[in-house]
Amino acid sequence: MEKTKTLQFEKPSFFERLKGMLGVDFYRLFHTPLFYIFIVIAALIPALVSMGAMGEGETAGMFSNAWQIIAADSPLYIVHDMGEYANMNMVFIFGGIMVSIFIGHDYRSGYVKQLFTTHAKKEDYMISKTLVSAFSMVCMCFTYLVGGTIAGAATGLPFAINAGSLLCAILGKMIMSLGWASLYTFINIIFRRKFGISIALCFVLGTGIPVIGAAALVGNTAALNIFLYGSSVQACLSANFTSVVVCLACSLVWAVIYNVLGSVILYRRDVY
Repeated sequence: MEKTKTLQFEKPSFFERLKGMLGVDFYRLFHTPLFYIFIVIAALIPALVSMGAMGEGETAGMFSNAWQIIAADSPLYIVHDMGEYANMNMVFIFGGIMVSIFIGHDYRSGYVKQLFTTHAKKEDYMISKTLVSAFSMVCMCFTYLVGGTIAGAATGLPFAINAGSLLCAILGKMIMSLGWASLYTFINIIFRRKFGISIALCFVLGTGIPVIGAAALVGNTAALNIFLYGSSVQACLSANFTSVVVCLACSLVWAVIYNVLGSVILYRRDVY
């Protein structure tokens, strides 16, 4: 008697699904002119800042070391003038705008509708978008570093610095890209039909205005490290291994929270 064989199709694992979605998202990212535009913008920001520092503008006289264009000397929760904020933290502002445009295009083009018709796992979308957005901001941090080094040399300021602290500062800021990317992805999931609001919120939160406002009331306290902007300022020119751990812990915790909340929203509400 012949035995009939039934074909059984195994469902792809989480990592297989995520790999496929990341492949699509990275392909779309690398074929999107916007990505390269923001990479160039990140490289040009330090040049614009250094021009102000050498001139008579608001930032003039603010820098005494060339690396201050990369990070502040110490953790600053309260920013008294633009010169204190004029460092790699600005990447998080432009990164938020880029994420808003990137995700907004998913909804305007109908990509999301097509995706969720064949790919039911909403958490895969959240995680993939977060990782791709974080990668984009890390790239922006890198080009900012290159542009900042060149701009620093142009100012004629000294480069003397503790190499370990500088490395920790740069590494901390790049690590924070994950937390910021998860926040921006979450915001754009909530306001997916209101493109202007999502960009405005990403801009405001990227500047750290809420934390700066809180710091104005409670003081320059490390208690604000629980927030993304608060832990981001730990990536400064006096940073150490502990500072990097703070950045990593905060970035990972908020990434998990925002991805879980974003997935819940996508499952419970109309995604289109």
